[in-house]
Parts: sequence; C-alpha cells; structure tokens
Amino acid sequence: MEVTILSKERRDFCIECRRETEYTLQKKDIIKNIKDKDYNFSITVAICTECGEEMSVPGLMDKNIREIDEQYREAEGLVSIDDIERFMKIYNIGKGPLSLAIGFGEITIPRYLEGQVPSKEYSDIIKSAISSPEYMKKKLIENRERITDTAYRKAYNAAVSMERLFSVSDNMLRVIAYIFKKLEEVTPLMLQKLLYFTQGVYLALYRKPIFVEDCRAWVHGPVYPEVYELFRDFKYNPIDDARFALLSGMEDTLKDNEKKVIELVVNTFGIYSGKVLEKITHNESPWKEARIGYGESIPSNELLSKDHIMNYYIQTNNKYGIDTEDGLRRYIHDMLNNIF
Repeated sequence: MEVTILSKERRDFCIECRRETEYTLQKKDIIKNIKDKDYNFSITVAICTECGEEMSVPGLMDKNIREIDEQYREAEGLVSIDDIERFMKIYNIGKGPLSLAIGFGEITIPRYLEGQVPSKEYSDIIKSAISSPEYMKKKLIENRERITDTAYRKAYNAAVSMERLFSVSDNMLRVIAYIFKKLEEVTPLMLQKLLYFTQGVYLALYRKPIFVEDCRAWVHGPVYPEVYELFRDFKYNPIDDARFALLSGMEDTLKDNEKKVIELVVNTFGIYSGKVLEKITHNESPWKEARIGYGESIPSNELLSKDHIMNYYIQTNNKYGIDTEDGLRRYIHDMLNNIF
C-alpha cells in the first residue's frame, strides 16, 4: 500500500494500544464496488505511530465519504456539487428555479446539492448548460412558463452576457484564464496591460502573436477593446466574475512556450498596479507614436500594429534579454527610473 503523509502528528485514543497515542494522517488506496463495478479510491486514514494500526478519528469518516464521492463523480464524468453551485452563481438563479429552468423537477437540484449523485443523463444536461450559454438560453425558452418572470429575466440576461465572453479568440480566453489563475486580484486596467506585455514579449521571442486581437492606443494606454467590453462593469475594482467558471481548465491547452511567456510577465509586471503599468506603456514607442497629434486626455482609437509592438520588443530583448525574469526586471527598473 502506497501512503503519503498529509499532516503533522496528532493525538487520539488507539483501540489497539488501549491509550491515547500520536497518529499521522496518510493516504490509503482502496477498491470499492459500486453498481457491480470496481473503483480505485484514495482515502485519508489515521495511523497510530506506535502500533501502526488504523485509528478511528472524529470527522474522518465524513471526509472519506466526500473523497469517495468526488473521485467517483470524476471517474464517471459526473457534475460535482461545486459545479452546480457555480452554475447557480453564473446564471444568477436559485436552486429551485434552476431545476425547473433546465427541465428537472423542482427538488432535483436541491437534492444534488445535498449530496445525491445525478444520473449521467441529468449530469450531461447540467454540464451542457454550464459550458454553453446558447444551450442554457434554449432550455430557458423551453421552460419559460415554469419559472417566474424575475428568475427568467435574470438567467436569460446572464446567458446573453456570457455569450460576450466568446466574442474574443480562444487563445485570448486561455491567456486571460492563465493570468487569473496566477494572480489573486486583477483589475480591468491591469489585465489590459498584462495582455499587452504578454503579446509584446511573445512577439519578440517567437516572431508571431500569441492571440489575434489588435490593440488600440487609448488615453490610459494600450487596450484590447473586445476585452474592455467584457469587464467594463468592474471599472477600477478587481474582477470577480462567475463567468470564468466556463473557462476552467482552458489554460491547460496553452502551449509550453505560451505559458512560459505569461509566467514571465505575471512574475514581473504582475507585481505592479494597473496605474504603474499604464505609465510604463506611456513611455514605450508603440503607444507614444500612435498618440502623436492627440492631447493628453483626448480619446483615440489608433491601432498599435503587431509589427510595431514586435519591433519594439525585439530591440528591448536585444538590450535586456527579456526571455528571463531578471532581464524583464531590469527593463522595468529602467522604465520606472525614467518615469519617477
């Protein structure tokens, strides 16, 4: 049996030793038969440090039930309780109305939230509605008479809003998802600048864009208008968007060199606020030259061409070596010294 120690030593009563002893939490592989099919599960057990036998520790049985439930659902491709909770949050709808909206009985979703395992058929319906706003709209229209006007309107508007999420390219979504995975808080302004720096570094290192969207020279620096529309409601606040549950795992399909560049940018530029990053872009030639003829606060929609961005960052790479974090930090340091 292969075990992995999970925590520091603790104490409880050992039946074998007939006294209180120390124990460690470890992982144990078991085989369990469910509906005439064998499954391998990894559960947590408490092992007495003196006799080596398993101990009964309060709360451990509940933990094992949760572990088996999660692993069984994963093995069978069934929706999880967390997925259903995200589902409700994404569509801004309660558990009873949601159940009716997708064609179930009113108490079906509530039962799933209490731990009942859904059938494969019902699980697939939930998964389709989570991943496809178009499918959710279809289900809402089909079951329009089963839910209140308020619930219908909120869920339908959420579905329409989520469709905007797919107005940008898949790789733009992957890059955004990876940035969100790496950073705890990202404002719309900060996101725009990190996307711009990611594009610039990637162009310099690989001579091709990481995503197809074009950048514009707005007053507050380079901006991708499609991304701006996605998150404009957050203004200067950190983005907290339930819609990104739809992107869960998308970043896994990024290529290794794409992840490398995003990590370079996040680990260097990502430690600064959006306003500081804005000042850096204001001192780079792509934005400055695109803004020639415009006053400081005059709006513009001038293109920052990918070629111009690439040429600028190729020169920057030749001087600083921006294929490394140290090189990018030197570049940022020099830029900030020029600004402040």
